[in-house]
Amino acid sequence: MSDNRTSTPHSYKDHAIDPLAAKANTTVAYTDGACKGNPGAGGWGAHLIFSDGRTQDLYGGDKETTNNRMELMGAIQALTHSPHEQNLEIWTDSSYVKKGITEWIEGWKKRGWKTASKKPVANQDLWQQLDALCQQRDVDWHWVKGHAGHAGNEKADELANLGVTSSSEASSSIESQEMAKKKEQIMPDKAQSGSNQSASNQSGSNNDDWLKYDPLGLDIDDELDEEALDDEPFDNPLLDEQSHDNASKPMSTPNMPEAQTMTTDTIINNDNPDMATDEPKFDGDTSRANPYFKPLLPKPIHRHESDRQLIMDTETTGLDPQKGDRIIEVGIVEMIGRKFTGEKLHVYINPQRGMDEEVIRIHGISEAFLTDKPTFDQVAQSLYDFMDGAEIIAHNATFDMNFLNMEFAKVGMHDFAQRVKVTDSLVMAKQQYPGQKNTLDALVRRLDVGKQDRTFHGALLDSEILAEVYLAMTGGQVTLAIEEDSQADGGQTAHASFANLASLLLVSPTDEMASQQWYSELAEQYPELKANM
Repeated sequence: MSDNRTSTPHSYKDHAIDPLAAKANTTVAYTDGACKGNPGAGGWGAHLIFSDGRTQDLYGGDKETTNNRMELMGAIQALTHSPHEQNLEIWTDSSYVKKGITEWIEGWKKRGWKTASKKPVANQDLWQQLDALCQQRDVDWHWVKGHAGHAGNEKADELANLGVTSSSEASSSIESQEMAKKKEQIMPDKAQSGSNQSASNQSGSNNDDWLKYDPLGLDIDDELDEEALDDEPFDNPLLDEQSHDNASKPMSTPNMPEAQTMTTDTIINNDNPDMATDEPKFDGDTSRANPYFKPLLPKPIHRHESDRQLIMDTETTGLDPQKGDRIIEVGIVEMIGRKFTGEKLHVYINPQRGMDEEVIRIHGISEAFLTDKPTFDQVAQSLYDFMDGAEIIAHNATFDMNFLNMEFAKVGMHDFAQRVKVTDSLVMAKQQYPGQKNTLDALVRRLDVGKQDRTFHGALLDSEILAEVYLAMTGGQVTLAIEEDSQADGGQTAHASFANLASLLLVSPTDEMASQQWYSELAEQYPELKANM
């Protein structure tokens, strides 16, 4: 493990402006994990910023591990090396870590370290270490979008990759020695008979437990999907795609040195390595060519059900479909009866044209990323079928619908607008909050929902946030903005709904009698009042 310290590189500043600035009475830690192969050579990194401006860089790794274990190790090391007398902020780009420690872990412990589906919690040894460290202090956990240019996250990512390199170099000499020993064992076997070789193979200690080895990942416990759907059936089965790392199988706790000394960073039980598929997972980076994204184009299993709502957002090459701009991303979240079904649609689309740098800076989707993605005509039928008959909810829905109508018309589907009902959440917000800023960001702050990072305005992320905003806006509360009564669409004021409710109030005979008696008693004391009555 590397332990590099530097003194006062940053002054006390607004931390929102400079993520690497020191904070009074607080240690700020940025953590990350990396893995080449998953499982494969992995590394963790932690960048600590102490309240006096000093910093500390920590990194380490293992030659055979998984990305989730390395993410956990980064957080564990940040806790281990931060002073207890100060507050601690931990920033991670792993939703697996953040949601696990803040939302799921209490349920795991109540069930005896079992998931909601009664399976053993993956990486239980590291979760227990992290939990034990958190019991000793208060920790503020924050999620930050990975690979999005955030200075603290980029530093942690750099350290994690150094951890991968260091673990590979440290293990190279050990591996060569092991190979030599294996060759010594194998060479004499070649002189034995075929039957002896067969017997030797059948008794091999590394292979006789093959039923427990799952190289195809058919029984991998995906903590994020399971816990989000089983433990949080209503609040949110909505997770960013980066959270869907392969979760590993449970491991017994390895023999580790004391945390204070940290003489080694090998954290792996070689008898039971984590299982994962060999194919790398999409890391959410849309700024470069990235072939690992898998489109979500589900079958419309709830098509034409009543109260079916699709919260939708799109990203485009520009602002005007009449000038040749095209859709490049569609994200949709499904609700039925105001409850999330877990069905999501998400696809990137090759627009077959270029984009201005100004537009790319907004959504973060590069031309290189879109080169190998399907064109709209290739996904049109799936999109049409999924949205058919539903209520589409979008923020500034006219913008999205103009683009969708244009795209569907290009492939001969001219009736799309007639097949859906459209609700514009921006129009709703302007009626509820007249004269105020009603962007999605403003509504998130006003309603205190949808706190996901929005460094880039991805379509699926924005639709997930909009779903929370919409539910908050339509939760049955009446807006009492009495000081403003601006005219809304349809010739009614923004307070028409409140006026309608007021007209339904019933007079109470008991209250009326009590009021008359009070006036009579008051009039006896004040003759002037009695004359007026």
